[in-house]
Amino acid sequence: MAIIITDECINCGACEPECPNNAIYEGGVEWSISDGNTVTGMYTLENGKEVDAKQRQMPISNEYYFIVPDKCTECVGFHEEPQCAAVCPVDCCVPDPDRRESEETLLKRKEKLHL
Repeated sequence: MAIIITDECINCGACEPECPNNAIYEGGVEWSISDGNTVTGMYTLENGKEVDAKQRQMPISNEYYFIVPDKCTECVGFHEEPQCAAVCPVDCCVPDPDRRESEETLLKRKEKLHL
């Protein structure tokens, strides 16, 4: 499952630099698959939509930090636990109950993002 940031976020920003996938963005910031990695060309999002990896996408939240599920690997392959949750002072980085993903799925996503 991907990690989500709840509306209890205090916008401290502690989580953003800890993410090995550059999946965390400040509220209101547009994002792209290619941010912080070497992915180029067309990329298929989890919902099946194909986008140019460099194409800017709409923010998931305008009010607080958010995690792009298509880039989140729960730090699998990098760390023992999700680093955003480890550093969050208010414990608002939590597993997304709507996205249950296996370790295999998370490792495949890591491979796609880190060529």
